[in-house]
Amino acid sequence: MVTTIKDIEIKDTELTIVAKNVKPDSKKRVILPKSLVREGITYHIFLNQRGQIILDPQVTIPESELWLFENKDLLALVDRGMLEGQAINRGSFAKYVKDVP
Repeated sequence: MVTTIKDIEIKDTELTIVAKNVKPDSKKRVILPKSLVREGITYHIFLNQRGQIILDPQVTIPESELWLFENKDLLALVDRGMLEGQAINRGSFAKYVKDVP
């Protein structure tokens, strides 16, 4: 079930308690359990009228790779190829890279 609320898609409405009675520190920070934190993840923070907080994990992609995510047909082809798990070694493409000053 997907619930869309303004700018966030809540893909799973069954919540699990991962920590109880957590207090902000002197700088008003709340420390997340290590099991929840992954390298390279940032968060959008949402707050409802009841004061409940939802952290929505985000990843950042390089701008040079954005074209792939903007082309849904091509992205579907890439996804399909990755699911098939077949790779062909085409050698180095270094000669096609232009040096950017």
